[in-house]
Amino acid sequence: MKSVNIAELKNRLSVYLNEVKAGEEILIRDRSVPIARIVPLKYGAGQDDELVALAALGKVHLGEGAIDDSFWRLPAPHVSPELLRRVVDRERDED
Repeated sequence: MKSVNIAELKNRLSVYLNEVKAGEEILIRDRSVPIARIVPLKYGAGQDDELVALAALGKVHLGEGAIDDSFWRLPAPHVSPELLRRVVDRERDED
């Protein structure tokens, strides 16, 4: 992982973003104090463009690897039939 101060990042942003596109992580420092990381999105073939855009906005996190079998043994959430009906109706109205 590379490390860069804000001023250097600002002056050479496109260079560092190209490195991120190539898979490099960049640690950003403010007066040598780490404050953030720029990491590449894990965008693979077959991924939904809308999902990747939401990840870029920080709205969702893309998964890493297969779901552990213990996940499927968790209790399912309870969704009332009325709520489910409203959601389905709203989804149908958007088409």
